[in-house]
Amino acid sequence: MQRDIYTAEHEAFRDTVRTFLAKEVLPHHARWEREGVVDRDVWRAAGRQGLLGLAVPEEYGGGGTDDFRYSAVLIEEFARAGASGLALSLHNDIVGPYLTRLATEEQKRRWLPGHTSGELVTAIAMTEPGAGSDLQGIRATATDEGDHYRLDGTKTFISNGILADLVIVVARTTPEGGSGGQSLLVVERGMPGFERGRNLDKIGQKAQDTAELFFDGVRVPKANLLGEENKAFSYLMANLAQERLAIAVGAAAAAEHVLELTVEYVQEREAFGRPLARLQHVRFEAAEMATETAVTRSFVDRCVTEHSAGRLDAVHASMAKWWATELQKRVVDRCLQLHGGYGYMTEYAVARAFLDSRIQTIYGGTTEIMKEIIGRSLLDSPSARRPS
Repeated sequence: MQRDIYTAEHEAFRDTVRTFLAKEVLPHHARWEREGVVDRDVWRAAGRQGLLGLAVPEEYGGGGTDDFRYSAVLIEEFARAGASGLALSLHNDIVGPYLTRLATEEQKRRWLPGHTSGELVTAIAMTEPGAGSDLQGIRATATDEGDHYRLDGTKTFISNGILADLVIVVARTTPEGGSGGQSLLVVERGMPGFERGRNLDKIGQKAQDTAELFFDGVRVPKANLLGEENKAFSYLMANLAQERLAIAVGAAAAAEHVLELTVEYVQEREAFGRPLARLQHVRFEAAEMATETAVTRSFVDRCVTEHSAGRLDAVHASMAKWWATELQKRVVDRCLQLHGGYGYMTEYAVARAFLDSRIQTIYGGTTEIMKEIIGRSLLDSPSARRPS
């Protein structure tokens, strides 16, 4: 089925992304996976190509568009390329909205030009050793000491943690913390007391630097408070829908791509004197996966359209996230099986896709949390709005 959510301008942007991947990313990605981090220069290259800060106003060097479809194109092409190391979606779609929507004019002029040029790599630090999906359980503290906050705590599993120059940190600014007592503080590289731990050794997405962060009496100026004090939880909830949709977009594209690779493989690979594609079991497997990916694509595209129009809610974003990521996991596993022993070799794209896909049902809110959000919307009260 022909997709109808993109215009000629979006497809032209897709060509730009593919050219960037071919020139700046794919020739280096295997080395980045061995080293556990991408080259700093590739961030600046992405900035020069206009791939950073798509939604940032032009006066700060950004793309000046709030059309999420451009982000979706970027996410799709990186997913199809298997280029998990350069976390542009984190930078653009997760961190970016906090800076554009919450920052003061002074903060925007201080941070956004670097954000769009690639000079300032960004991260957001929510997860702690004892608090993952339960954001109300965050224990990091920011104590008011007059003209600054004293920040203490530990964060873990922080994407871009090694390279990040700006880290938005979620911390308690009241003793109780929770939904009414957390704030967002921007911690900058070089602040005394801010230390990075080891680059964590993950089973997949090896080129994406993921680190532990430690804050020991970090003096964060009041000028680095993002938004209002004690309002962090509401800000986080407002931005999670876009984060989850971004993950769903990547999951759908990755599932489609690995299926395409597998269809090509079974047409070429022979067993018992004939191509694997001639076996009924293989044909049935391909038919099932093609149908599932097509149905998923239709729903995810609808969510992208709704989000671009400002209508996507948390419930439908949660539906897209859990369904597309679980589908990706199933499709990649079945495709690896169809590759036989070769599927277990990391020189084959399907093996790397298998490893990279496992995190998808965990970060951005686990599948179980997504189902809880959907279930609450249906069952918590008779007046709850039903998803349509």
